[in-house]
Amino acid sequence: MDFTPTEEQAAARDLAAEIFADLATPERLAAAGTGSDAELWKALCAAGLPGAVEDIGLLGLVLLLEEQGRVTAQVPFAASCVYGVLAVAAHGTAEQRDRLLPALRQGSAVATGAFPARGGVTASVIGTTMAADGITASAGGTTMAVDGITASAGGTTMAADGITASAGGATASVDGTAASAAGALSVGEVTSEVGASSVDGVTSAAGASSVDGVLSGTVAWVPWLRDASVVLVAARDHTLWLVRVADAQVEPVELTAPWAAGRLVLDGTPGERLGGPGGLEGPGRPGAYDGVLADARTAFAGLQAGVCAGSLARAVAHTNEREQFGRPLAAKQAVQLRAADAYMDTEAIRVTAYEAAWRRDTGLPYDTHALTAAWWASEAGKRVVHAGQHLHGGAGADLDHPVHRHFLWGRQLDAYLGCGSEVLEELGELIAAQDNSARGDV
Repeated sequence: MDFTPTEEQAAARDLAAEIFADLATPERLAAAGTGSDAELWKALCAAGLPGAVEDIGLLGLVLLLEEQGRVTAQVPFAASCVYGVLAVAAHGTAEQRDRLLPALRQGSAVATGAFPARGGVTASVIGTTMAADGITASAGGTTMAVDGITASAGGTTMAADGITASAGGATASVDGTAASAAGALSVGEVTSEVGASSVDGVTSAAGASSVDGVLSGTVAWVPWLRDASVVLVAARDHTLWLVRVADAQVEPVELTAPWAAGRLVLDGTPGERLGGPGGLEGPGRPGAYDGVLADARTAFAGLQAGVCAGSLARAVAHTNEREQFGRPLAAKQAVQLRAADAYMDTEAIRVTAYEAAWRRDTGLPYDTHALTAAWWASEAGKRVVHAGQHLHGGAGADLDHPVHRHFLWGRQLDAYLGCGSEVLEELGELIAAQDNSARGDV
């Protein structure tokens, strides 16, 4: 294992660190409230960082997200890279990659993902009908109900031109097609226009349909949904669907962290199957759902490592400057031990995220490693952000203090994509299944 960044990864990390440090100041974060910073997003896109992720890999993305986490920058960078750039690049068809990736690289399209916190469970099939938790998917007359999300195909088309849709907020317009999605980050204003027949690339060229089904159901909350133009929806049967946010209903939701989240309501909403109608899964090829979920857990573990590092750095600075009885707080053994524990936890998150990302980039199995990183991000992450507040004393209880922002992000990341106990259970089941498979057990 060698986690030493390549020249390209190091350059991208340093550039991201500079942009985040310059524009994600405590004053700007306070002014942004719970919304995203459009100016910061423009700066990241102008620097080419979303597009660079394809070249620097998941390990490179983890390095960039560490820098975002250090300052808790309010932009949909993690979501758009994981659920957009990496997902389409790894699991999309050649046509989908050609159509969708240019806008995602530029940042003129913003992606997010509607993934169940637990990861989802495959529903059982009964004849031509599959039912699970009230979500349905149908194709060619076959109907399946899957965890609140429905998909159906057959005769459904989506017009590319002259569409106007609104979900309450930012508006993007391309050649007479207007779309509005709740939030303050305008997709169309970030860089250039995407194309004459598509707001965000989900709708294919004029005269062709990119609709493989229609979806129905409600996802309680989706991070950065109010900023997004495209949402990658995971159905209960582990199929993935690309849905234009403008075609869905978005209800603003406030989370613990300021992630510009929203409730996603789908009611006969057209969707495009990632990988085409039949998907790209095959012998020896990881499923799109499992691959995207593992990438997301690894990437958000990297984000948590940065959040924890930023919280700890603030605590170290405070305890070195703050004096009691003529001595800095940092001179006290109890303070040193508390900070040391937080440092070790932060390093555990970082190294497990690095290993999972490195294995993914080198083509090695990394599903258990992604779960390990997610477990450390959950269990150790909340310990570190609590320690950060504790070491600030009374100042740590101030809701306007910068360290409190790290606390909010750390607790949000603690439970995103599965809390520690859920991830540990999933990891145990996966290891047991692998052991049984290796022994030839049924």
